Amino acid sequence: MTANAPVQSPESHDPPGDQQLIAAINNSDVAAFDVLYHRHRDWVVNLAHRFTGDENLALDVMQETFLYLLRKFPGFKLTANLKTFLYPAVKNLSIAARQKAGRVQSTEGEQQLLEQLASTEIPLAFSSDLSAALANLSLEHREVILLRFVDDLTMAEIATATNVPTGTVKSRLHNALAALRQDKRARDFFES
Repeated sequence: MTANAPVQSPESHDPPGDQQLIAAINNSDVAAFDVLYHRHRDWVVNLAHRFTGDENLALDVMQETFLYLLRKFPGFKLTANLKTFLYPAVKNLSIAARQKAGRVQSTEGEQQLLEQLASTEIPLAFSSDLSAALANLSLEHREVILLRFVDDLTMAEIATATNVPTGTVKSRLHNALAALRQDKRARDFFES
């Protein structure tokens, strides 16, 4: 693509994939970055909100995440799913934002309480019973469950995003699902 070429040709009805958009951005196509941003911004905000527990912080993290991505150009090569690439950045930026906000706004005891509340933040799409059951899981088990079933990442993508072996991801997922099956609040989701 040339710098002025459109992201999508008029004859094409399929939207360009992330790899095509990245190639276009590498060739100075600003519109391609806009498409990539709009495609992934909601996922980034939702993920950041899971880590921060704060809507405003999540929006700040989203901006920082896309600035981080923009700084990779030109010359960026995507070797995995874009969500897999962005996940560690969103996680780290969210943790930093939460810590910074905590230092500015609260005492150490209040910060610990906020961290506990934020670490149990569950997407609103879940019922309150399932949310309560998920909140009882360890952070590692909850993270794998949410990445697999909310963010729809594969085992390999979760392993890459969390920087743990695939076997560990499978073990965590297995143990998390077993714990949820035993929890009476979540049992209805497994009996269908």
